[in-house]
This record gives sequence, C-alpha cells and structure tokens, in this order.
Amino acid sequence: MIRGAKVENSKRFAVLMTSPTILIMAAFTVFPLIFTLVYSFTDYYFLTRSAPKIVGFYNFIDLFGNVYFRQAIFNTVKFVILAVIAETSLGLFLAVFINSFKSGGKILRTVILLPVLMPPVTVALMWQTMLSNNYGIINQLLSLIGIAPVNWLMDIKTAFYAILVIDIWQYSPLAFLLIYASMQTIPLVQYEAAKIDGAGFWVQFTRITLPNITAGLLMVILMRTIDTFRLFDKVNILTKGGPANSTATMTQFIYQQGVRGLKVGYGSAASIVMTVLVLLFSVSYVRRMLRQN
Repeated sequence: MIRGAKVENSKRFAVLMTSPTILIMAAFTVFPLIFTLVYSFTDYYFLTRSAPKIVGFYNFIDLFGNVYFRQAIFNTVKFVILAVIAETSLGLFLAVFINSFKSGGKILRTVILLPVLMPPVTVALMWQTMLSNNYGIINQLLSLIGIAPVNWLMDIKTAFYAILVIDIWQYSPLAFLLIYASMQTIPLVQYEAAKIDGAGFWVQFTRITLPNITAGLLMVILMRTIDTFRLFDKVNILTKGGPANSTATMTQFIYQQGVRGLKVGYGSAASIVMTVLVLLFSVSYVRRMLRQN
C-alpha cells in the first residue's frame, strides 16, 4: 500500500511539474491552428475596417484555380520527394562509411556536421556568391575546363536543382547524425556472428544493419519531410520563386499572400492546404513507427 501510494504521488508530481509546459505548448500550437482554420473561411483583409465575412470554401476553390499556387504545390512536392530520398540515402552512406573507421572517425564526424550547424540564411548567401554568374567559384572552375558560365539561379532549367543541391548539402549531415546514432545501438555480437558464418559486407548490411536502424531511417524521413515542406529561406533569398515561378514553394506563396499582401483569409486557406499535405505525407511513416514500438 505504501509503495503504491508513493508511485501515485510521483505520477501526480510529474503531471504537476509538466503541466505548465504542456499548457504553454498547447496554447502556442492549438490557438494558431484554430485561428488559421477559422480565417481560412473568411475574406479577412488586414487593412480593412469592416469585420471579416464568411465566404465558405471560396478561398480553397480560388486557390486550386490559381495557376501559381498549383505550380507551388508541384514544386514543393517534387522538392520534398527528391530532397528526402537524396538526403536519407547520402546520410545512410556516410553513416556506414564513418562507422567502418576504427580511428579518425571523430574528426570526420565533426567536419561532416559543419553544414547543418550553419543558419539557412548564411548557407543561402554563401551559395549565392559561389553560384554567381560573374565571379562565382563554380563558374570559374567550369571555365578552366572550357565550359561556358551558367546562370544557375536565373535559368529555368537549373534554378530548382541548384536550390535542391544546396538543401541536400546542408541537411544530409543531419540524416547522417541520426542514422549513425541508430547504428551505435546495434549489438556488435551480431556482426561477429555474421563474420564467423562467412557473411560479407552486403549480407551484413542488408541482414543486420538495415533491420536494426529501420526506426532511425523512418525518423529521418519523417523529420526531413516535415521540415522540407517548410522550405522558404533559400528560395526567398536566392530566387524569390523565379524564374517563371519554377522555384516557388507553398510557404513562399503563403508569405506573399498572407504577409506581404495582407490577405489573411486567403493565406490561411493556403496554410491549411499545406498542413493537410504534410499530414498525408507523414501519416504512413508515423504508423510504421508506432507499429515498431
């Protein structure tokens, strides 16, 4: 009885101590979501003096009739798929490669993690200089082998992929870190037994490494999917959605309409659409993670 009372008291104490944080987090999460959902059904314009009028699904219908918004959805989804696949694959390769080192791994880990420690704005400005049409180091290196300078950020054929490469360069180290941490939990006994049985690298990788780090891989995919949907800084600094709307993203469209254009109702509707897309992309990964746990 005494032990049960102590357990109950400890649970109450834990709830009491965490309640303020939970309430604050809920307030900063639930209220903006409700605010956005309510105003997505109105014609709320920030500078108008009249009260917002309910327009039903007009904002959503107008959004999907907007060619620029449809292009922004296509660009965002395409970017998410390519970036997540590339970053997860490269992170997995780096994790396996670094994990094979018996010495010197700490130095390599530090060097690899440098890009992810830099703010996105700094990364964008750095790459903007490197990709400059006139004095960028990339074009200077290409000129050494006889290739004409490329206007990377203003050419409709290259602008999207230039931003994609920058994002992969910055966030593949994050995928590497999470996957590498998962690999450290694999019992060494499994690898030793496999070596005794004569298993080679590929067999060890497919039969031991991958099954043991599945949860880590799913976490990487989930985190990068959610975060990549929010791509804004690099696009806004490097191309502002151009050329010809080829690099426009949903977050930039929301910024242009809701923040710069002050069309709060219209921008809120676009935010709801993006939230639904994020949930659709994420729900399958969440289900798999819950099944494994």
